[in-house]
Amino acid sequence: MGSYKVKTLYKDKSFSFSRIGPDIYGSTHPQNLLSEIKERAEFLYSHNSPLKGKILINAFYEPSTRTRLSFDSAWHRLGGDSINITDKSSTGIAKGETHLDIAHMFNNYGDCVVLRESDNEAIFEMTKSLRIPIINAGNGIDEHPTQAMSDLYTIFKWRPHLVNKSIDDSEKITIGIIGVPSRMRTVRSLLKLFCKFPYFIKKIIVIYDDKSIDQNDLFDEGQLEQLIESDLKIELETDMQKVLPSLDVTYINAIAWVGENYEVHGSSFKLHSELPFKKDSIILHPLARGSELSTSLDQTSKNWYFAQSRGAVFVRMALLTCLMDRTTRVMDVV
Repeated sequence: MGSYKVKTLYKDKSFSFSRIGPDIYGSTHPQNLLSEIKERAEFLYSHNSPLKGKILINAFYEPSTRTRLSFDSAWHRLGGDSINITDKSSTGIAKGETHLDIAHMFNNYGDCVVLRESDNEAIFEMTKSLRIPIINAGNGIDEHPTQAMSDLYTIFKWRPHLVNKSIDDSEKITIGIIGVPSRMRTVRSLLKLFCKFPYFIKKIIVIYDDKSIDQNDLFDEGQLEQLIESDLKIELETDMQKVLPSLDVTYINAIAWVGENYEVHGSSFKLHSELPFKKDSIILHPLARGSELSTSLDQTSKNWYFAQSRGAVFVRMALLTCLMDRTTRVMDVV
């Protein structure tokens, strides 16, 4: 994330460029991460436009900027076309049409659906009649799986050696999560994904405001038990400044979508550049942000939330390619 210089030649003239600040967009290719993951790279480059001729139905019945645009960008980068729905009131739902019937229509109009819906159960209702793949882009306060995938990708890009299961205990990281696992889908999905990769985590500290939420309401039934059963060490803390110097990754979110509106949790926690962060640590945030994340951090090396947003495009490209390469297994008409 530090500054660097690049030299290039043009008509026998040499030019030198220096980066003004840290690489907050993650624009450099994650070469270190690629070298840690043993894959057949030639397969990745054999599909120039794997989704050419395919149509994505981007159904966002809840406000979104990053998720909707990154899925649309990912699909177009892969050669496909898309249909975007951004207003629930302009659809049959406003007239009482069921999600089951809408899914029947989607089968005729597209090859894949990305759904964001404030109703937790809508995506499960649609799967009863869908014959094409569907991706959960956020369902109420329940889940946001692809955001968690992007979060994990960002952590691995920051420290590529964390992908190795043989990692030494001294290299494991401490993650602080400022949020409410029972109310925030980004936090819920990230913790659930950590259950699949517990080997690189020393411990997870959930930081919460005990003035706005009771400790007993932090987790849904069975949620904390799942984390513990996955060999994750979970600690609870109310003093953010006390634990900040020990955190390698600070993940913060403040908003939970509930129905047609949102809740704000932990408004007493505000991250800014003057806080006692651990050296070389990073901050992640699913965005959009409010006062909990100061812009004073934007031009610092702590800022990996913009790289997090950028990386989401490539994670979703990989997911969409994998889903559509299995088209003959999930569609009755190809």
